Amino acid sequence: MHDDSRLVERRIARFVAERIEPALHRRSAPVSIEQWVAPGEPVPFAEAVAQRFTPFETDAPWGRPWGTTWFRIRGRVPEAWAAERDARVELVVDLGFTGAAPGFQAEGTVWSADGVIIKAIEPLNRAVPLEAGPGQDFELYLEAASNPDLQGGWSFAPTPLGDPATAGDALLYRMRRLEVALRDLPVWELAQDVWTLRGLHAELPEALPRRAQLLRALERCIDVMDPDDVSGTAARGRELLAPALAAPAWASSHRLHGVGHAHIDSAWLWPTRETVRKVARTFSNVDALIERNPGFVFAASSAQQFAWLKAAYPELFERIRRRVAEGAFVPVGGMWVESDTNMPGGEALARQFVAGKRFFMEEFGVEPLEVWLPDSFGYSGALPQIARAAGSRWFLTQKISWNETNVMPHHTFDWEGIDGTRIFTHFPPVDTYNSELSGAELARAERQYAEHGSGNTSLVPFGWGDGGGGPTEEMLAAAARTADLEGSPRVVLSSPREFFEAAEAELPKPPVWSGELYLEFHRGTYTSQARTKRGNRRSEHLLREAELWAATAAVRGRLQYPYDELESAWHTVLLQQFHDILPGSSIAWVHAEAERRYAEVAETLEAIIARSLRALVGEGEQTVVANAGPLPLGGVAALAAATAPETDAASTVRRDGERIVLANARLEAVLDEQGLLVSLVDRRTGRDAIPAGGAAKLLQLFRDTPNQWDAWDVDVQDRRNVVELRELESIEIVDDDPACAVVRITRRFGGSEVVETVSLEAMGGALDVRFDVDWHERQKLLKLAFPLDVHAERATSEIQFGHLHRPTHTNTSWDAARFESVAHRWVHVGEPGFGVAVANDATYGHDIARTVVDGATVTTVRLSLLRAPRYPDPTADQGSHVFRVAIAPGAGIPEAVAEGYRLNVPPRRVVDAAVDRIAPLIAVAGDGVIVEAVKLAEDRSGDVVVRLYEAHGSRRQAVLSAELPGAVATEVDLLERPLDESRARLAAVPGAPGAWRLELRPFQLATVRISRVAAPLE
Repeated sequence: MHDDSRLVERRIARFVAERIEPALHRRSAPVSIEQWVAPGEPVPFAEAVAQRFTPFETDAPWGRPWGTTWFRIRGRVPEAWAAERDARVELVVDLGFTGAAPGFQAEGTVWSADGVIIKAIEPLNRAVPLEAGPGQDFELYLEAASNPDLQGGWSFAPTPLGDPATAGDALLYRMRRLEVALRDLPVWELAQDVWTLRGLHAELPEALPRRAQLLRALERCIDVMDPDDVSGTAARGRELLAPALAAPAWASSHRLHGVGHAHIDSAWLWPTRETVRKVARTFSNVDALIERNPGFVFAASSAQQFAWLKAAYPELFERIRRRVAEGAFVPVGGMWVESDTNMPGGEALARQFVAGKRFFMEEFGVEPLEVWLPDSFGYSGALPQIARAAGSRWFLTQKISWNETNVMPHHTFDWEGIDGTRIFTHFPPVDTYNSELSGAELARAERQYAEHGSGNTSLVPFGWGDGGGGPTEEMLAAAARTADLEGSPRVVLSSPREFFEAAEAELPKPPVWSGELYLEFHRGTYTSQARTKRGNRRSEHLLREAELWAATAAVRGRLQYPYDELESAWHTVLLQQFHDILPGSSIAWVHAEAERRYAEVAETLEAIIARSLRALVGEGEQTVVANAGPLPLGGVAALAAATAPETDAASTVRRDGERIVLANARLEAVLDEQGLLVSLVDRRTGRDAIPAGGAAKLLQLFRDTPNQWDAWDVDVQDRRNVVELRELESIEIVDDDPACAVVRITRRFGGSEVVETVSLEAMGGALDVRFDVDWHERQKLLKLAFPLDVHAERATSEIQFGHLHRPTHTNTSWDAARFESVAHRWVHVGEPGFGVAVANDATYGHDIARTVVDGATVTTVRLSLLRAPRYPDPTADQGSHVFRVAIAPGAGIPEAVAEGYRLNVPPRRVVDAAVDRIAPLIAVAGDGVIVEAVKLAEDRSGDVVVRLYEAHGSRRQAVLSAELPGAVATEVDLLERPLDESRARLAAVPGAPGAWRLELRPFQLATVRISRVAAPLE
């Protein structure tokens, strides 16, 4: 027969659009609508319903940007509907939804008259089932949020809507529909049948008989249906589709575990205050869906979101608690938020799990065992160890599918971290965390699954995220129809745990991926919104200091430990490590709020540090230097305080013609007439770190016009457009004090100014540079370049609890794609016998590469300081910034580690002290073993908890000692639970009370809990 399939497809499409979809509701009736517009921020239900409401009509405009409008809805279900069968009474709402994706426009929450959330309204979830029957009255309230669409079609055009100060007051939406309606259930079921079969038909090969069978079944369906009586003939249409839907799946079909989900960014194109409401809307939808669909399981991550729900919507939170107990609502991830994992420090990433798991265990009695991070922008090589140390077994993401250059070779595998720890990992091959279980998505998952032949199971997270409302009835209908359907993968409603256990059983020896999971995309997130990044770095180190000194004061009976203040500060910092806050990819409102909160955290922690140190030193006439760092500094022991020792060391600064020379016993640095670093000699070896004719400490201005995703991306082609900022306005010797030589350089370019303060301390092993930048460029990237006279085959970058090596060459496409990478406090490049460390106090983005100059290899380290993207925050990074950088020639990895801590945990002077020393509460003997945290136990027992790790990449033995009489030490996991004896490496040192020996493999993390007899407060 001739091929008329295209004509049939068009006929079916038109019948669906013009006949079936309009027939989904048999009847409708008007309702009475009144409105009250909240004048500012959202208000609670009780406050809103007490206001004076005024009449409102459909098709009227409403909603200024970021506003809230409350609608009071009153109506009666028509008595005539009592005779209707196979129908459901519901309220149907169209707030004026646009073509933008759900979650990026208006949303609403429907409340009962007595203040109980019923469910939410979103673009693809518009109906609210009514309890009122025919002839009965009902009254509801609709809290409508007029959130602006900041997607803008992903044109990445600047918009003023991301800041309430510039968003304006123009009304954004027009209420298109608000009425009571009668859903025709047979027509709705028919629509789901047709949607599933059309989706499957579109994915099957043309030559496959099953494809033709589906098309003809759909054709016969519409043949028997009366276009003027869809309701009356829907059942007959379904009968003709039933055989096509009943045909069983092939035995070899891929098996998909469908897990209900709604990825809700804790902030992004909306502020955190709106996320609180997005969570309530989505969770109320899920609660209603669970009620009507036994067997449906929903997974939700981020303890912070549950905590918001508990504080703002306690009644709904208790409903969710009951669903968790039933097993239908599953907390996953075990982290406080779905954090970025590139930039948080080691202790902060550990606390994501400590805080997150504590909340889930205390509130629900549940410990999530999977790390659930579908959308973060790459994954640190330290994460497997941290996750396993927190008791987690599995890891899930899908973001690596966004790679621009290379395709990951696995979907289910063991991921090995820098210390050798492995965690069972899955990338859903469906390549989305917002699936609707369409035929295209299911076919893609089956087609792309990389472990065919060894395994045949993957996970598909389904549901609209970001306030889109989560899973829908339509998605559950699709799951039911594809549970066993010829030509389709099998879909089984499942939980994350059920999936991972099945996948582990299927792949007992999975393939292995070693090292970081680098995202070949969104590399600009290491640099965007520099003030947010500085706030994070500073907060992490202030928390270190505050916990150390507060624990020392508490153990010695001087002060009570400030548990609540520290927990609150940690929760703020952990929230702001969310993967669209710390990376700098949110609207202006979010980053202004983040900077304000960082300032509050700093104020709180500085107060804790000050009072703890004062309690320890008392009142007197001495001055002591407190060193909270893990290494001796300036003659003061680690984790201790003492009077600064006297020294004969001195630094000098002098002019040598047009050049300026800074020198001490270790280094000699030369600045040329442009203030550039043209020589940096390590006097111990006589080796100059700067290549002949080279100039380091060179600011470079690059074009920054990404192909897409402005705040997220830097693109390699923009490296071809660079301006070197060599010209200066002034250079002067500021201070020739023997303790520290200082030179100041001022440069102006475009609308910006940079003041460089170059200093060399008397005993310093590094040249320090401070940059005070008044930045007013647009779509530019400011980098700081250090060309170095070393032939480095690889660069070493600090990450959490260790470091990793990356090639400096571009032999492969994987190397070439890694043209911008992340480092924490330091990077190191070297060759046998000589290396250079470059440390920083607030920078994450780097690029490190080799070039050949005059026949010699030069390795250039560049730090990315500032950007100026226009979307989503058109004012991003404008204004004042401070950066501190140190360059240490002749440095190995130990010296790089020391420089990183020196810049980030500077010593504190405490004046008017009564003592000349604070002995360390905890001490470690053993090179390369670093104490990262000293704190009191999370259970508030008063036990001391010490977190330490091996930092140099070698196997180590160390002795941990504590000034705690009668103390007993136990090795524990991150949640401070004892390890089983087979895993513990801690042993008491014979004849040395309060001392324990510990063996660590390279980069191994260890947590030790020391029980003690509490000292009375003095």
